[in-house]
Amino acid sequence: MKTSLVKTAFVKSLPVMAGYIVLGIGFGILLGEAGFGPLWAVLFSLFVFAGSMQFVGVSLISGGASVLVTAVTTLMVNARHIFYSVSMYDIYREAGKKKPLLIFTLTDETYSLLCDGKTPEGADPHAWRLWVSLFNYSYWVLGSFLGGLLGQIIPFDTTGIDFSMTALFVTVFVEQWTSIREHRPSLLGVGATLVCLMIFGQEVFLIPSMVLITLALTALRPSLEGGVLHE
Repeated sequence: MKTSLVKTAFVKSLPVMAGYIVLGIGFGILLGEAGFGPLWAVLFSLFVFAGSMQFVGVSLISGGASVLVTAVTTLMVNARHIFYSVSMYDIYREAGKKKPLLIFTLTDETYSLLCDGKTPEGADPHAWRLWVSLFNYSYWVLGSFLGGLLGQIIPFDTTGIDFSMTALFVTVFVEQWTSIREHRPSLLGVGATLVCLMIFGQEVFLIPSMVLITLALTALRPSLEGGVLHE
């Protein structure tokens, strides 16, 4: 049963593997360009594991940013986790000793795989979710190491690498769009983000857009419960 569970979790994580290894390589290369070797890339990904924030972190490190600036920037970039992770409360509530690791390894892409709450028949739901999360975690760390290693061996033009995270977000959005029939939440998210971008500007639009999306989805929840939430 455990072998079958691990295999099922691995198959579930394959779409993320393709993105995370490539993105991790990009991060490792960028970090190498800033003067940090493969070991630092691995440690960064092991203990921070913040996706897009790690790309931003390279600029902060190389630019000599203060602790305060780094903390505020991290809050702004990763504040979205506060909003979508709330919906995982009931799913993770009874996870016991697995809960801290499940919380730490929850990313946008892992959330997209687990948010429906479905698990293989007969499987321990928390063990299955943990395996999916750990596979995704390992892909990012492996990619970071490979990128740090390749950056030392082969010279790279790093122009455009920092766009790779945006490309993955677009891929996840398209996958979600094609997998469900109810598109109102997606359209609402795009619309709210564009409105806040125009009002607040690209530097501070993230938090207002997340607040607006959360309020709108809360208001629409009754009409969505029979669609996207249970599809």
